[in-house]
Amino acid sequence: MPAKILMIQGTASSVGKSIIVTALCRIFRQDGFKVAPFKAQNMALNSFVTREGGEIGRAQAVQAEAAGIEPSVHMNPVLLKPEADAKSQVIVLGKIAKTLEASQYYSYTHHLLRIIESSLNQLRSAYDIVVIEGAGSPAEINLKEKEIVNMRIAKIASAPVLLVGDIDRGGVFASLIGTLELLTEEERNLINGFIINKFRGDLELLKPGLDLLEKRASKPVLGVIPYFRGITIAQEDSVYLEERPTSSVNGNLDVVIVRLPHIPNYDDFGPLEEQGCTVRYITATSELGSPDLIILPGTKNSIADLIYLQQHGLAQAITHQAEIGTPVIGICGGYQMLGKSIDDPYKIESKEGKVAGLGLLDNETIFDHNKTTTQVKAQVIAEDGLLKGLKGIEVSGYEIHMGQTKSQNPLPAFQVLETPQGKVNYFDGATSSNGWIFGTYIHGLFHNPDFTYAFLSRLRQLRGLPAATAISVNRQEQYDKLAEIIRQNLDMPQVYKITLGGGSYG
Repeated sequence: MPAKILMIQGTASSVGKSIIVTALCRIFRQDGFKVAPFKAQNMALNSFVTREGGEIGRAQAVQAEAAGIEPSVHMNPVLLKPEADAKSQVIVLGKIAKTLEASQYYSYTHHLLRIIESSLNQLRSAYDIVVIEGAGSPAEINLKEKEIVNMRIAKIASAPVLLVGDIDRGGVFASLIGTLELLTEEERNLINGFIINKFRGDLELLKPGLDLLEKRASKPVLGVIPYFRGITIAQEDSVYLEERPTSSVNGNLDVVIVRLPHIPNYDDFGPLEEQGCTVRYITATSELGSPDLIILPGTKNSIADLIYLQQHGLAQAITHQAEIGTPVIGICGGYQMLGKSIDDPYKIESKEGKVAGLGLLDNETIFDHNKTTTQVKAQVIAEDGLLKGLKGIEVSGYEIHMGQTKSQNPLPAFQVLETPQGKVNYFDGATSSNGWIFGTYIHGLFHNPDFTYAFLSRLRQLRGLPAATAISVNRQEQYDKLAEIIRQNLDMPQVYKITLGGGSYG
């Protein structure tokens, strides 16, 4: 028997669809169901590499973890990764299919729909419940005929829909009613209720509005979810960076992360905040200050973002900081930028061809048509500078990058020991001759507690700061906390009735 389905759509982007799907995956799992997440099409730079080497949205990997299952490319069969020049890399079933402009993409969606249906059917054959996430709003009337992620998917799957609105933005009642008004009768009948998200204040003061909403729409409000903080779960995309404070809690290590225009996988650095660092995302030289550590993060377009650094004076400022002894780390695209040059002879990411790098590492990167996407296990092999005392510590993570980086005088940072295909033996990354600068292709580096504690202890030692106690953050406990908040504020008996009973509310 195919799995039951529940779909979560929203009145706009970033209203909380992803986090609610994550919570529902956890709740259904806690209650004994085999559950899987699904998002037909995701537009996000924040991605994850599955065990089979496929690239999917980070949010679906998080939702799978909450559900207690291994992430799969079928949970996000189409991933769009925006590039420079208004184009997107189209990832289909985890691998690059095309690079298209928006107008080209929408003529391609009819082909993708068959792949999406196949992935959804595979999940439905293997699980009890599939929780589907929409994208943006189903009321984008200019795109409705060609969209492949909202009501088109709901109709194909006959999925009951819960519509989420964000009250923290204001105008939640207008956005919910307005969305309904722009849907067809068939689509309205698929909506089984509303969820109001990010509420602050006295619920009694909200009740008259809820009553009028239910009367006007003839649909129930199934829950009002309070605005909450303190739960460390990766967000879907860099929209989160717009909403977060300029810096995190006041720690005794000042860590600057350069917020590149095409920054992906910013959740690489969440553990630094958890371990007592002040983490600042900067976009201008005036914000740099005198940090204890500078990190150049990954990027979807290394050449475009390297040129951005040069044009805004950040390249020169980072180089100056390195010259006066400030440690610098580059992750993935950031690692490429730290080298002597990046060469794109086939114009894969840029029309610029070869561009000079920051010159802080003795390596060069050349792009070709192959994209590396793999999970890895590795160990520290560098012995000096920032990584002194860390040799032999094992880490796990994943690589997502175009291009290969070579050095005439290699001083690698890590030795890769294993991928899902078996044992391997190759070097990753590079260090400067004095060890104060290093780069790596490994995403998720700081999600390894032993490495992060040892690394921050070394940095504190170099800065003459007292040692800190390691703080343990258990992701499974975080999912349980999230599930409890949603259980307390969502009518779960009615959600179960809608999910397991099927049909529509209208």
